[in-house]
Amino acid sequence: MLYKNIEKYILYEDNHILIFNKQPSMLVQGDKTEDIPITEHLKDYLKLRDKKPGNVFMGVVHRIDRPVSGVVIFAKTSKALKRLNEMLKNHEIKKTYWALTSAQPPNQKGTLINYLMKNQAKNFVTVFDKEKDGAQYAELEYELISKSNTFFLLKINLLTGRSHQVRSQLSHINCPIVGDNKYGYKRSNPDRSICLHAREIQFTHPVSKINIHITAPTPVNSIWDLFKQN
Repeated sequence: MLYKNIEKYILYEDNHILIFNKQPSMLVQGDKTEDIPITEHLKDYLKLRDKKPGNVFMGVVHRIDRPVSGVVIFAKTSKALKRLNEMLKNHEIKKTYWALTSAQPPNQKGTLINYLMKNQAKNFVTVFDKEKDGAQYAELEYELISKSNTFFLLKINLLTGRSHQVRSQLSHINCPIVGDNKYGYKRSNPDRSICLHAREIQFTHPVSKINIHITAPTPVNSIWDLFKQN
């Protein structure tokens, strides 16, 4: 198995859903690299653990970029997948990110509203301050919650879910995420990660209707360790 001790990254699991703390470099869903995604590793793990004779269902509810870490929801049943997809569409799943930057934002708290246009061929998002044909409305709230001598820790509440939204919008205010040289940071991190972490997720369980609120520990590395959060 490529991901050793994969079970330690499972934050929550029941008969219908599995919530996973993705580490940088892990691939949520298959892409052109043909690397094995988390879905396949989880299927293998559950098949072995539960001694399942048939196929294991593992539906992808949402994705985060490969160099990003943090909370990802998977559906273990088609019923849960269908309902979670609807909830995502209706903005009923609240996501909170942490981002580390080396520049301080202009205010302690703020709201960023932009219009984003993605170049699929280059996998790059351009940010506009005003409406533009083909660009999608994007909104997020940020708050500076901690800082060290070198870095600033921002809490990000996503109000829309656009590709590369946090990365591009923070770069647009001259606060590129540490390690994200695609969006203006001066150098890559040694492990090719970027310091963007899907920290929390909150939603109503699609089947049991209980409130789910999950917090994911940050990756273990010298940069995140400056903030010593669990």
